[in-house]
Amino acid sequence: MAPHWFSGFLALWILLLRGSEGIRCYQCSSSEDGEGEDTCGAYRHYDTTKNTLVECNSGDSVTPGTFCMTVTKQGPRGFIWDGRWRQVIRRCGSVSETGVTGVCNWGIDENSVYWEECYCSTDGCNVASSYHLSGALALASLLFLVWRR
Repeated sequence: MAPHWFSGFLALWILLLRGSEGIRCYQCSSSEDGEGEDTCGAYRHYDTTKNTLVECNSGDSVTPGTFCMTVTKQGPRGFIWDGRWRQVIRRCGSVSETGVTGVCNWGIDENSVYWEECYCSTDGCNVASSYHLSGALALASLLFLVWRR
């Protein structure tokens, strides 16, 4: 029979070992795509075979974190970043605007650029954003047009 302190030590060690397992997220940015490429899913469905999952607490992660996030920005006609009118960034995150995951926040900034940030907390969950974008973008565009008149 093991001593009482040993079972406590073993339980703590298992807890620490499990706690060190971090979340894995997709990591890419449309600003890093070459001309004519869309490896981050700014214009087409995101292809998971073009990027690999990154452990959020490893040296491979651009930003460390405890959840995944997708940031999408879309400018009005004529607003272009690096020859593109839409940007997508997928990465790990450590602080969400609302403090919760499993939600998307969106708005229109002072330059009339639509933005959306989606947060999730399971491995590889930051693959989708376009299904959120289409409905929210339609509503935001309609509200913006009504507001501007």
